[in-house]
Amino acid sequence: MKQTTCKQPLYKLLALVVLCLSMFSFTAERGLDRYEIYLNNKLILKQAVNSPLNLRKLQLSNSQSDDRLRIFYTHCTNKGVGTGRSIAIEDEKGNVLKKWTFKDDDKGMEIPVKELLQVEKKNADRELSLHYVAQELHEGDMMLASVQFK
Repeated sequence: MKQTTCKQPLYKLLALVVLCLSMFSFTAERGLDRYEIYLNNKLILKQAVNSPLNLRKLQLSNSQSDDRLRIFYTHCTNKGVGTGRSIAIEDEKGNVLKKWTFKDDDKGMEIPVKELLQVEKKNADRELSLHYVAQELHEGDMMLASVQFK
């Protein structure tokens, strides 16, 4: 009498294990808000919002008054720019010292460094930080970086 064993369930299980392992071996970047900050087209800060905490310091000590700061913020929900966008510079108490608003269809948000330097000059004794606001943010605003001028 010939004895047969059914290997088909074993092959299906093996295929399922291989499929699961291959799916979990890739790190997904989907679902993360990201932003990049450029000073005169040079990348100076790149951050994924959900990535491990690091000290986000925007060093502007070598910047000139005619320099331009450009911020690109990409939302995970629509893979693009937000709506009702603005960038504000705040002190350590959360007081908005200056605010810039941007069109919804313009990808990069550009701020003249001259204006940042004016705010810093008036508030030299305070800790300043840049904050991003958009309708897509459920928390209200997102602190992008603390600003260092010295």
